[in-house]
Amino acid sequence: MATTTRTPTDMPPPVSASGKTAGRAGDAVFSGLSKGSGILLLVIMASIAVFLTYRAAIALSQNEGNFLTTFDWNASANPPVFGIAVLLFGTVVSSVIAMAIAVPIAVGIALFISHYAPRKLAAPLGYVVDLLAAVPSIIYGIWGALFLVPQLAGLNLWLDEYLGWTYVFDKSQPGVARSLFTVGILLAIMILPIVTSVSREVFLQVPRMNEEAALALGATRWEVIRMAVLPFGRSGVISASMLGLGRALGETMAVATVLSPSFLISGHLLDPGGGTFAQNIAAKFDEANEFGRDALIASGLVLFLLTLLVNGAARMIIARRKEYSGANA
Repeated sequence: MATTTRTPTDMPPPVSASGKTAGRAGDAVFSGLSKGSGILLLVIMASIAVFLTYRAAIALSQNEGNFLTTFDWNASANPPVFGIAVLLFGTVVSSVIAMAIAVPIAVGIALFISHYAPRKLAAPLGYVVDLLAAVPSIIYGIWGALFLVPQLAGLNLWLDEYLGWTYVFDKSQPGVARSLFTVGILLAIMILPIVTSVSREVFLQVPRMNEEAALALGATRWEVIRMAVLPFGRSGVISASMLGLGRALGETMAVATVLSPSFLISGHLLDPGGGTFAQNIAAKFDEANEFGRDALIASGLVLFLLTLLVNGAARMIIARRKEYSGANA
């Protein structure tokens, strides 16, 4: 009769006199640190929300204009008047333009690095993409103001000539390309490395068996990507896009360097003007009085809530699509 030998890994965990499993001290310390870190994060977020709400309530109680529909910002006037309609419009429009440009290109670059490029090319190319994500915002802003704005003059004229009938690309005001369209292109360049890096890592995690099974069934390389890689990485790409969107919504120095701000809402994206929350706060915080800073904080609260709503919506989309992505297989 054969006998089996139990290895130490097969042995049950030791049990204390009270009947509970005796864990190691390190496990208890790690568990406590993990719980404490999570609680600390929630406390910090709640503190920020309370601070913003308190200071915003002070400003809103004295605001003579409609916070959501007033197209003006004069917090130092008596009575003060300020609104966030223009800032909300500029922030959302520039971020949407950036996402529409950056996400498809980033996914394409990530697929090229992970599935098409030779290994000798994929490694340095991925390194360059990661380096671009670390470039400071002010560098992008200076480059955008000195190089991108003059170079986009020709593109603006082309869009106005051939697509001006759409109203969106109708350039009704003369001037250089310091518009929301230019800001959107600059933001797209800034968030491109972030979305690319995260998407690339997600695509590299696709189970090799899934790809080999598709190839065994006679699928082409594109069909493998369409049937195995993209469904698996869909939730990761959405997460990467939300990271990029978060940077686009809150970008300050690059936008302030390129944009020619004005409190006008216009559907002509090629016209100079517009404004964003972060750019307006950076431009007016130093010269604002105490009440003016409360007004800027009120606009910051709207940006804070907008970011929470966007990330919450992204989490809902990821949760709904996770079971179909193949991640749980």
